[in-house]
Amino acid sequence: MQLTTTILLDGLTFPECPRWHDGALWFSDVHAHKVMRMTPDGRAEAVIENAHQPAGLGWLPNGDLLYVRMVDRTLVRRSEAGIETIVADLSPFEGVQINDMTVSGQGRAYIGGFGFDINKGDPFAMSSIMMVDHSDVAQPSPTVSQAVIAADNMRFPNGMVITPDGKTLIAAETVGRCLTAFDIADNGTLSNRREWAALTVFPDGICLDAENAIWVASPTSGECLRVKEGGEVTHRVKAHAKGVYACMLGGDDGRTLYLCSATTTGPELAQGISTGWIEVVEADVAHAGLP
Repeated sequence: MQLTTTILLDGLTFPECPRWHDGALWFSDVHAHKVMRMTPDGRAEAVIENAHQPAGLGWLPNGDLLYVRMVDRTLVRRSEAGIETIVADLSPFEGVQINDMTVSGQGRAYIGGFGFDINKGDPFAMSSIMMVDHSDVAQPSPTVSQAVIAADNMRFPNGMVITPDGKTLIAAETVGRCLTAFDIADNGTLSNRREWAALTVFPDGICLDAENAIWVASPTSGECLRVKEGGEVTHRVKAHAKGVYACMLGGDDGRTLYLCSATTTGPELAQGISTGWIEVVEADVAHAGLP
């Protein structure tokens, strides 16, 4: 089934990593260095300015926000009072940039790395999914946490989702052109790696619906695909922009599909030159799982 979008918000640079949280869409405007919050009617405000090229977003059980700083490869914890603390340095595990992130219900952050310079590096270089454990919600204040490798030999791990039962993590391997699933143990470790779906596109951001299908953003074809386990594509959404980089189901009933789209080239994006939008379309099946 082919669907088309409408543009809800313009004037952005490069929106990424959307999250539906507390009645609003949150996202990173990466090259504007802002974390944004948008209400369902399209009114947006910057929650964080000068965020040093932010990417993945997530929340701890106590309400604190976690966000990724891509280039300096750090994880920042922001309290509800607005106090920020760098809680993890991922540079020992990733030499170029970190990117998207999903935070489990227990407070464990899973973060993907590029593994290569997207404009001039080896696109077949391997990276990893890193885990930073903040499951100790009793800790009175943000502290530096130990990062570990949760899964290695990944081909540009990008968007990630966690199933509603908290037992499976599914990651988009952009260069690998596939979705890869892992079992999540009680302590957060990942095991039983397997291919969830092979794709013909380069997957970027993803989100999960209540029928266990995954919406996949495709930056090179300017569309978003709904994919079942095994690879069957049931729906396609064509965006107004040239590229779709992330997606999120939200709204009051969880059926509004938000697309982070942009028009740019690789060399332009490396310089922060881009024009971006939030586009929307109504989906048949509501959101499920995390983020």
